[in-house]
Amino acid sequence: MSATTRNASAATSAVHGTVTGKKFDGVLPVKEKIAYLSTDMAGNLLYSSLGTYIMFFYTDVFGITAAAAGWILLIARIGDCISAPVWGSIVDHTKTKWGQSRPFFLWMCVPFAITVFLAFTAPNLPPMGKAVYAAVTYIVAAGLVYTGIQTPITAILSNLTPDPAERVKANTFRLSGGLFGTFITAVCTIPLVNWAGKALTGATNQKVGFMVTFALYGVIAIALLLFAFRNIREHNYDPKTQNPLPFKESLHAIKGNWPWIILIVAFVIFWIAQEDRMSVAVYYAKYNLNNENLATILNGMQILGLITTFLIPVISKKLGKAGKTDTMIAGMVMAIIGQLLLLTASHSFALFVVFWAISILGAAMALAMPFAMLADTVDYGEYKNGIRAAGLLSAVGASFCIQFGSGLGNLIPSKIMAAAGYVANQTQTPAALNAIQFCFIWLPVIVYAVVIVIMLGYRHFEKNEPFIRAELAKRRAAADAAA
Repeated sequence: MSATTRNASAATSAVHGTVTGKKFDGVLPVKEKIAYLSTDMAGNLLYSSLGTYIMFFYTDVFGITAAAAGWILLIARIGDCISAPVWGSIVDHTKTKWGQSRPFFLWMCVPFAITVFLAFTAPNLPPMGKAVYAAVTYIVAAGLVYTGIQTPITAILSNLTPDPAERVKANTFRLSGGLFGTFITAVCTIPLVNWAGKALTGATNQKVGFMVTFALYGVIAIALLLFAFRNIREHNYDPKTQNPLPFKESLHAIKGNWPWIILIVAFVIFWIAQEDRMSVAVYYAKYNLNNENLATILNGMQILGLITTFLIPVISKKLGKAGKTDTMIAGMVMAIIGQLLLLTASHSFALFVVFWAISILGAAMALAMPFAMLADTVDYGEYKNGIRAAGLLSAVGASFCIQFGSGLGNLIPSKIMAAAGYVANQTQTPAALNAIQFCFIWLPVIVYAVVIVIMLGYRHFEKNEPFIRAELAKRRAAADAAA
């Protein structure tokens, strides 16, 4: 049986409602959606902490220059050019009684927690030793290990259900979990760091505080991923008929898959803005607003994204045939408006918070859509080339995009700030303060505008999705009859 036939046969059994002898109507139980929520909550609890605080930790706690920190973060992301497709192929090759993606929540949860903990550990080393230690631990934590968690989190969506509407709903749960994780790390990290450091040493000691905080976060993340492993089921995956997909065959799913190509280009660029806004918020609060603790408020407000995240299924449906694309574009327009309004609120922090909330609501709406779209590009790859490579397409389309875009989102502001004369823990010059403001407010505006232009090219493909699903159903039915 060919790879195309065996993949089609597996998909047919799911569409017809029979998976390993059990009936499934395409609608996911709430318990499984909550379990899917816990995966991204665990991922963001640790990964958002890396994105938000690692550059600050390197420059203001560990003692690495801003320029060196930026290069370390970018080099780590470039490593994902290799690790993302490798992890995707590993997922496509996986065949267990637990499923294809689900077992990775069990296998990777402890390594994930340990490597992030090590990344926020600051041993006493000479400058070069610090740079090497930071590079190694960050590359392992944010690159190799995180990709091993992020890839199955995204890839499993196409295996949870064949129903596109249910995929959007499940993805909404997942992203709400991610926002909870981001909220916890944004609100609790700096207070926990300061409290733990002082409680254990009798004085302010952020080195010790970061270690204690991320030991705690690691334990929570392990518990959440084990909960997900126990309760998630891959209803659209049948181990009896779904055989491991060779890497070369997986690559064929990319050929001519223009919606996937458009999406990954847009998503990489989009994540420059996301990472920039989170990482520079600490600097903006500390130096431009003269209160480092305000970063807790600014980043903690990410939880407001739940409002638009849970409205996404309704908004997407209302916007019609290109609802997912138009929802993403509308979110970025809203984020741009909020960012620009921040320029008018320098006299009032209360007004600043209101405009920042508008930007958060828009960004959250935009952020949610590419993950759901990736599942659709897996369908398109099967339609175009006869290969269903959920692991590879999801790994490159999510893990690589997030990490490479995040690396640029750290490098670009670090280079801008360094060029303007930023020096850690010093009174900043007007040029440095202007650079921080540009990175925090204007850089996301520029990035969102570029992504909007790119995503206009995706609308055509989304409008054809009903035809593609109908054609795949015919092929699967024919393959099932032949088998």
